[in-house]
Amino acid sequence: MPIPVIGSHQLLLFLCQLGVLLAAALCFGRVCVRLGAPALVGELCAGVVLGPSLLGWAAPGLSRWLLPREASQFHLLDAAGELGVLLLVGISGAHLDLKVVRRHGRTAVLYGAAGLVVPLLAGIAVGFAAPAALAGPKASDTTVFALFIGIALAASAIPVIAKTLLEMGLMHRDVGQLIMAAAALDDVAAWLGLSIVSAVATTGWHGGAAARDLAWLVGIVVAAGLLRPVARRVLRLAAGTGDPNATLAAVTVMVFAGSAATQALGFEAILGAFAVGLVIGSCPEFDPVCLAPLQTVTMAVLAPLFFATAGLRMDLTGLRQPAVLGAGALIVAVAVAAKLTGASLGAWLSRRPRYEALAVGAGLNCRGVVEVVIAMVGLRTGVLSTPGYTVIVLVAIVTSLMAPPMLRLAVRRLPLSAQEEAREQRWSTTVLSPDPAIRSG
Repeated sequence: MPIPVIGSHQLLLFLCQLGVLLAAALCFGRVCVRLGAPALVGELCAGVVLGPSLLGWAAPGLSRWLLPREASQFHLLDAAGELGVLLLVGISGAHLDLKVVRRHGRTAVLYGAAGLVVPLLAGIAVGFAAPAALAGPKASDTTVFALFIGIALAASAIPVIAKTLLEMGLMHRDVGQLIMAAAALDDVAAWLGLSIVSAVATTGWHGGAAARDLAWLVGIVVAAGLLRPVARRVLRLAAGTGDPNATLAAVTVMVFAGSAATQALGFEAILGAFAVGLVIGSCPEFDPVCLAPLQTVTMAVLAPLFFATAGLRMDLTGLRQPAVLGAGALIVAVAVAAKLTGASLGAWLSRRPRYEALAVGAGLNCRGVVEVVIAMVGLRTGVLSTPGYTVIVLVAIVTSLMAPPMLRLAVRRLPLSAQEEAREQRWSTTVLSPDPAIRSG
């Protein structure tokens, strides 16, 4: 039996879609950067403009030709975007330094735990009260939908947080290190929780299936630790070839293998990518510099394409329904307030100053890429409807826009210690000069 090939018209449409989406994402992203907003916001807006919210309304004929609603055509875009998000999550995991969590110890754990639990509980409460229009076909059990909203509000976004802290020159500050440590804890917990909820949405609340999924999840965590010697061996072999591209290929293969493993077990592929990234990053043989070419391609091409594709699925016309608009405004407000409240609780428990709590809350409030990925998972598994997906992506956009100004406001009121002053001098010559608007002391 001959292997089927892609049709010429389908290939033409796919190439046009790639070119138009990527060009729009880059243009909108640069505009947002010039305005002081994250590029992610512009990349999502590019998809919104080209989707049913604007192009589909203003030029329906062009929209139907460029973005036909055939599943097979959209699956091509989804596959291209999935490559981007898996590499992005894997690279983010590789750059996570869990030593930061251990170094800050009790304070980081308290900030991370409070910043996770308070939004989780608040999100679950909002999920039970939200209108049925936000829930998808697989969320007939309200508990599944409520848990999903809780996880969405509890998540943070390490990639966007790290980029924001670097651009603002805050990575050298103690508060910047605390934000990264607390966000690391929140991200790990969010990925694990997302995998459990998505598995339950697929298999249901069956006792045997739930026990099996939990056992597999524990097995994945244990296997990630046991596979560290294998990852070290692979990295040594790749480095021994003398070809830097060999290390890139080895890391990519390991990320995709981990993604395939968790997908085969009924969990999300991104869990495997994140776990493998953590393992790779913990290996002494791993040099982050070697990932620079892969990171450049991912951040400049594949990730913007994923975000633009995610924006295509946003339909802002659904917000015309008063119930959906009201629920969306409530969820955004609760998302922001819960992270700030959690950070305040963490500061109170660890006896830290209030402006540090505001800075940590502002940093953890930035959900960015992680929230978009969670929304895509919810839509794909049927937990979210299109209006529900739109609301969760709006949370990502609003919180990503709010984080930088809130950080500036809080950090200006935190005195600069002698140790931070010394680190600032080193960072200013090696990474980025700190924003003069937030320098204290």
